[in-house]
Amino acid sequence: MAKQDRAVRTRQELIRSAAVAFDRSGYALSSLTEISRGAGVSSGALHFHFSSKQALGMAVEESAARALADIVAVHARHHPAPLQHLVETSHVLARRLDEDVVLRAGFGLAADATWMEDVSLWRTWRSWVRTTLTSARREAALSPDVPIEDAVSAVTAAVVGAQALGRFDVEWSPEYALTQFWNLMLPRISAMVPTE
Repeated sequence: MAKQDRAVRTRQELIRSAAVAFDRSGYALSSLTEISRGAGVSSGALHFHFSSKQALGMAVEESAARALADIVAVHARHHPAPLQHLVETSHVLARRLDEDVVLRAGFGLAADATWMEDVSLWRTWRSWVRTTLTSARREAALSPDVPIEDAVSAVTAAVVGAQALGRFDVEWSPEYALTQFWNLMLPRISAMVPTE
């Protein structure tokens, strides 16, 4: 059992080290030597777990996809206030992108021109946002004059932009930026409750 636990830990360390490398240098410029060194294992141990850098990239993406699935696990149909759920979940995602290098690298691979796989976590996030806004529309919480696809694009871009700017400007807080975005956006997309 100890051998299995060690193998699982080694695999996780390799995924994390690959994520750090991909996040810092991009997929093409990351080397297997750098990744194995970052995980504290030999190149033989790396090749025991992963046949190629592409296999490592796919493992990073799969791990990130599981993390995203956990973030969006509460389906909007099961939440009493879909728009509030959208706001809260966007903040959770922004915070996790800031803290979790594997999640961030998984999202980053979608924007990496040298990564040839078709999995895109941004498409998954965008689809979840669309589903949540559709639930809000069904429950009359979303203003009827708001085109859902416009709102989906704005929310997706806000989360992407807040995360990207936060990486390159230490004074830029993704959390603050999203709060400002929602302060501006929420009154525009929320259905007005008639007063009696």
